[in-house]
Amino acid sequence: MEKAQGLDIFSKKMGKSIKVKDLNNRIYFIDDIDQFVSHINEYHAHGISIHEENGFFFQIDDSFREKIKKLSTK
Repeated sequence: MEKAQGLDIFSKKMGKSIKVKDLNNRIYFIDDIDQFVSHINEYHAHGISIHEENGFFFQIDDSFREKIKKLSTK
């Protein structure tokens, strides 16, 4: 894993994908936000942890959970 630059999440609904930046400041497209949020809620519900998805790394904390929850369609 490269040195983390810090978490900066932003969203742009581009069709059905949501664009987020990972810890390494790389852009990742979430195709199914509801599935992503469901996974975060199940495996990263409390505290601070690192989530890896397809080689992208995200620091999961209360702020991240709140931001992606707002993007969910459920």
